[in-house]
Amino acid sequence: LTMIFDDDSENDWNREKVLERISQATLPNGVQPQMGTDYSPVGQIYFFTLQSTNPRYDLMELKSLEDWVVEKQLKSVPNIVDVSSFGGTTREYQVCIDPNKLISYGLSVGQVEQALSGNNANAGGSFIEEGEQQINVREVGLIRHLSDIDNIVLKSSNGTPLFMRDVAVVRQGPKIRLGRFAKAIHRSDGTIIDSDDVVSGIVLLRKGAESDSALEGLHEKIKQMNESILPPGVKIVPFIDRSDLVHYTTHTVMHNLTEGIILVAIVLFAFLGNVRGALIVALTIPFALLFASICLDLSHVPANLLSLGALDFGMVVDGAVVMVENIVRHMGHRERVQKTPMEMIREAAHEVQRPVFYAIAIIITAYLPIFTLQAVEGRLFRPMALTVAFALLGALLFSMLVAPVLASFLFIKNAHEWHNPVMEFLIRRYRRSLTWALHRRLVVLTPVAALLTFSLWLFISGKIGSEFLPHLDEGAIWVRGSLAPSTGPTEGTNVANKGRLILASFPEATVVTSQVGRPDDGTDTTGFFNTEYFVDLKPKEQWRPVFQRDKEQLIGAMNRELMKIPGVIWNFSQPISDNVEEAVSGVKGELAVKLYGDDLQTLETKGTQIVNVMRTVSGVEDLGLFRVLGQPNLNFSVDRPAAARYQINISDVQDAIQTAVGGNAVSQVLVGEQRYDLVPRYLPAYRETEDAIENVRLLAPSGERVSLRQLTRKKVQDGGSEIYREANSRYVAIKYSVRGRDLGSTVEEAISKVNRDVKLPPGYHLDWAGEYASEQRANKRLEIIVPITLAVIFMLLYSMFNSIKWSGLVMVTVALAPIGGLLALYFTNTHFSVSSGIGILALFGVSIQTGVIMIEYINQLRARGHSVEDSAVEGAVLRLRPIMMTMLVATLGLLPAALSRGIGSDSQRPF
Repeated sequence: LTMIFDDDSENDWNREKVLERISQATLPNGVQPQMGTDYSPVGQIYFFTLQSTNPRYDLMELKSLEDWVVEKQLKSVPNIVDVSSFGGTTREYQVCIDPNKLISYGLSVGQVEQALSGNNANAGGSFIEEGEQQINVREVGLIRHLSDIDNIVLKSSNGTPLFMRDVAVVRQGPKIRLGRFAKAIHRSDGTIIDSDDVVSGIVLLRKGAESDSALEGLHEKIKQMNESILPPGVKIVPFIDRSDLVHYTTHTVMHNLTEGIILVAIVLFAFLGNVRGALIVALTIPFALLFASICLDLSHVPANLLSLGALDFGMVVDGAVVMVENIVRHMGHRERVQKTPMEMIREAAHEVQRPVFYAIAIIITAYLPIFTLQAVEGRLFRPMALTVAFALLGALLFSMLVAPVLASFLFIKNAHEWHNPVMEFLIRRYRRSLTWALHRRLVVLTPVAALLTFSLWLFISGKIGSEFLPHLDEGAIWVRGSLAPSTGPTEGTNVANKGRLILASFPEATVVTSQVGRPDDGTDTTGFFNTEYFVDLKPKEQWRPVFQRDKEQLIGAMNRELMKIPGVIWNFSQPISDNVEEAVSGVKGELAVKLYGDDLQTLETKGTQIVNVMRTVSGVEDLGLFRVLGQPNLNFSVDRPAAARYQINISDVQDAIQTAVGGNAVSQVLVGEQRYDLVPRYLPAYRETEDAIENVRLLAPSGERVSLRQLTRKKVQDGGSEIYREANSRYVAIKYSVRGRDLGSTVEEAISKVNRDVKLPPGYHLDWAGEYASEQRANKRLEIIVPITLAVIFMLLYSMFNSIKWSGLVMVTVALAPIGGLLALYFTNTHFSVSSGIGILALFGVSIQTGVIMIEYINQLRARGHSVEDSAVEGAVLRLRPIMMTMLVATLGLLPAALSRGIGSDSQRPF
């Protein structure tokens, strides 16, 4: 059962309420629900295998070490909530009954169960006093060894005891396996080392905990275990370590940020020609970062990769650029106006304080829509919006208060304005061009309008394409293969082995693991029809040229090879993404369609029709139906009159099926702190075929031996494989992926074709889940909030200019702002996403900032008596340098991230 709560609810409170509700539920006898481990879909932070060069430690011994040593040691690390084991064989103490001997001695399976459970217990007998001491009285009757089980007395005949060893073989053996884990390594010399059965574990991070400190403690604990705690020759060997992904992505982000800072510093010095002025502006960056860090810490909000990726240092220093540039320009005219440096700095700061304040306030306002996002997108982007808002607020304080104060110290002596010949040339050319443009307004505005129309047409027509979020390249691939629901252990394992070796044959892979079925502890609901593979990849620089460092091309090649295995539907994703996608949609697939209704047969029939229609949609890959029917069941229906004739109860038949055939744990054997099930069961030869099961005999009260064939009617019937329910309704799921095309147009075409070609009965409906639903939800939210935000920006402008005309003129720049962003998305083949939409919002703020800076000075000139045209030309010319500086530093600050192709750059690039 999966329950999804509101984002604002408290996790501990949620779990407490769930426990309360579970206790009120009426459940079948023997069903004891347990609360799942408290971790999130991204909480799987460390995957490992337990390997041994010591021949003493076979799969069963390694599995025991995993369950009783490794798991306990790793759970002692702070914030490690659990370790999920997969692979190997789970030990159990087996009592393999010979039914012929059992019946010949006049015993039943139930009597064997009673003997086992009744001969495995300790008891207390109070205490006695002996001298000055109190001595506790205890009966010690726990089973310690196999011989203890062998010597259990079942009955006595004429003073001769009948022991357990007389009717059964007692041994340690593997529990019925529910899954298998394997691993292949592609070495640098091209050889493949394949291990088709290994023991593995997944370390789970507590929900809400920070992974950095947990991984650090985990690494120390594993080093200690490998060196001293584990037996000689046994080692923990990782194959997925979240710290690697964190390291690579952080390195990419920090590298991009460092390059951005260097480019910003170069631009500042090139334009100002003043080291002290450039230094003052550059100091804005550490001040804003420190201010943002303090505010985030006080707000208990952690910064993440998206937060760092969206932080444009060029935008952070814009206010300081305008302030310092104006101070430097004024100081350059100090000798002509005969004013003290302090007076000049005060006048310069006062001249631009209003546009700086309103410009930064408007940029912060442009981020308001992000705070209204909900669900997945809200959790992802709210920390980013807070980081940017706090950084800009810090930059505002620095620009308004700190920068003028620093200038008063650094510009007291020898302050002058550098006459940049390139800038002076540009100003002359700009003045002539602007004068020409003012007399030919129609000639200038027509191509601008055409360009705006073209860019908006690209967006509206879907030429740019859309998606929810750019996928973070994790440096690995997660592959899932789905077989028929009735697939057994042998066939499922064979397919898993074939798929693993195919994937490992690619030189781009370093490690390939496969898992089929589910862990023995039942923490997953899948079966042998499900195979999953982790493929760790080399750096793209080491890939073969044929793939052009393109992951989609590599996936396409892998898919073509895997398709040679018949009867398997394949799906490609990434390790973390796969968990998140399943948590979002409830389906093991990147995207999903859910068909809701009552009848399983109708659901599967209509689901098959939907799959056939979606096959015709270009871009749809990994298409498959999660079947709810097709699991064959061998049913034994009790013939009640026959059972009555032999005086046999239904519970006796049930006991024979459940214990004699299936095996039922009746007690546990304690070995130190370790616990192993004690399971009576018929010998394999008496339960492995239909005929053998029908020949299972029961002992009637009359002493007659009666077989199941005489008491039941056997029938093989197809039944439900898995029955999915959501919102109090059954549903069937169709999973699919999108490759080679954008998500939005692909799903919209699929929706159109399915609605046209598939007629659903009354009471049945579809839900297009996964990333598409998240994208639609975010877009609908932004459609409402963005106009409100623009209205708020307009009110800020009106409060500054006190003029609808000037406020409207500045708002015109909002209409022109998307031109460059949309054209950049189109020509770089980048799909429009929530990330790029947020980048457009930031662009709105920056473009308005430019208009505010220019119009404010034009108004100042008009107030001094200049004509409109002279004010426009002079104001634009005088503000050319600060505007060029702000635009260049804002652009170059993000340019390294836009051009980067390293791991972690995908989330930054659309901004």
